[in-house]
Amino acid sequence: NLKPAGLIVEIMNEDGTMARLPQLVRVAKKFDIKIVSIEDLVAYRMKHDSLIEKKDDFAIITRFGDFRLRAYQQSTNNQVHIALTKGTWSLDEPVLTRVNSSSVNNDILGTLTKNADEKLKRMFRAINEKGCGAILFINQQNQDQNLLKRLHILKERQASGDTRAPAIHTDNRDFGIGAQILDNLKINKIELMTNTKQVKRIGIVGYGLEIVNYVSY
Repeated sequence: NLKPAGLIVEIMNEDGTMARLPQLVRVAKKFDIKIVSIEDLVAYRMKHDSLIEKKDDFAIITRFGDFRLRAYQQSTNNQVHIALTKGTWSLDEPVLTRVNSSSVNNDILGTLTKNADEKLKRMFRAINEKGCGAILFINQQNQDQNLLKRLHILKERQASGDTRAPAIHTDNRDFGIGAQILDNLKINKIELMTNTKQVKRIGIVGYGLEIVNYVSY
């Protein structure tokens, strides 16, 4: 029996450049080939292939105030991710949201070279002032090699007089897991909390998400 399978290839234009969607549509029509977008693939997986399972859900008292904690286990690597939420919202209501790499707040280099706790305080202050919102802590794995790279960059920076440790960036794969958690939280429109430049998220429509605003904190 044949099993469902997929194949990713790059189709080139006659001038050697990579074909984009308009060119691919013409090729599909010419050879009667079905075509789907990245958004279509993401939407299918969101519907049929959930990679998370909620393991716990309870109210928690923190030094930043009272929140609701939900713990999700990822099926592909058994990592456990945490969502902290405050308040309630209706479907299609924009929700102040931060998708955070958990290693950012457990980072020895950041602790040694800058006030990492202040960033955490600002994050929660924004949620508390708004009265509702969500903070996701996505647990990253395999940080050892990343740490060695960051140590090398830090050594070069400090030699030139810059004492700051390089930032830890959320892995692009983390956004997909975060999107599944947001779906479970009934969040589909987000005011994304970020202090970095805005990055276009490919396939975000397929996740059922819409970034309506970027909020610095």
